[in-house]
Amino acid sequence: MTHDLGSLVLAQGDSWINFDVDSFLNQFWSNTIDGLSYGSIYALVALGYTLVYGVLKLINFAHSEVFIYGAYATWFVFYGLGFRPGATAELPIFELVGFLLLALIAAMAVSGGTAVVLERVAYRPLRKRGAPRLVFLITAIGASFVLQQILFIWRGGNPENSIRLLRNDEVFEIFGASVTNVTIITVIASILLMAGTDLFVNRTRFGRGIRAVAQDPDTATLMGVNKERVIMTTFLIGGLLAGAAALFYMMKIPQGASYQGGFILGIKAFTAAVLGGIGNLRGALLGGLLLGVVENYGQSLFGGQWRDVVAFVLLVLILMIRPTGILGESLGKARV
Repeated sequence: MTHDLGSLVLAQGDSWINFDVDSFLNQFWSNTIDGLSYGSIYALVALGYTLVYGVLKLINFAHSEVFIYGAYATWFVFYGLGFRPGATAELPIFELVGFLLLALIAAMAVSGGTAVVLERVAYRPLRKRGAPRLVFLITAIGASFVLQQILFIWRGGNPENSIRLLRNDEVFEIFGASVTNVTIITVIASILLMAGTDLFVNRTRFGRGIRAVAQDPDTATLMGVNKERVIMTTFLIGGLLAGAAALFYMMKIPQGASYQGGFILGIKAFTAAVLGGIGNLRGALLGGLLLGVVENYGQSLFGGQWRDVVAFVLLVLILMIRPTGILGESLGKARV
């Protein structure tokens, strides 16, 4: 094996890991902007993980499939509106906004419905029987595979052909880096949805119920809080946010509707939740944005094949330094 300052090289001379500082510096701003776009999607999905964990102390590994069901709903809405794989449609602005809103509603409805059915069919019977937490975890993994296989049997193993409703056009530049319309929509809409969720949990009467159940389910029940209703609504909110993330994901990656398409993204969203402090809504936002940016930086430094590795190495490093995540499990000491 030969050694070089720029890369580690195999005996045959093929580089398997690079350390390209020039690429990192040249693409710094474009990677930052693109990373914020991906990070916004991770953060929306991460909110579902952190909400369910806050209320039930459950890692809902089937949440990645809740997300991908929303992606399929988006694809079918586009297809049902008459758009076909291939060329990007040229639409008047009001018509385009209307179609995107229709796709958003459909994706949120399908993902939200999937999350509620998952809670009713898979988790509620276990709660009634007082099952241990390990059983919940195994059930979550099993439910994930079941939802995957339903898609596989129905649509096959290949991704759906790309349908692009909105062309990815540059709107302006920041330090020479292109900022596109898809990036602007994704980041702004995601932040608004996350802010709305935070306000709902912290400022509304039902939000107080969520925090109460997260803090002490038995006492909350004695105080008149309907625990089952709170849990179902928590799953619903997480599903709705995952559906919105699915639309933004399909706008960014039109070929993203695949039966296994939610797996890696779901793991990254869970990583974002843990990174920011699982059970902390604002931590999910911070963790998602940070993860999206850092993995893009790592891609430039080490090569595209190391993108996912960088994301998980970051998680390990953060947990070694601060096991509760960057912001910790807080929000009124209710873990939500």
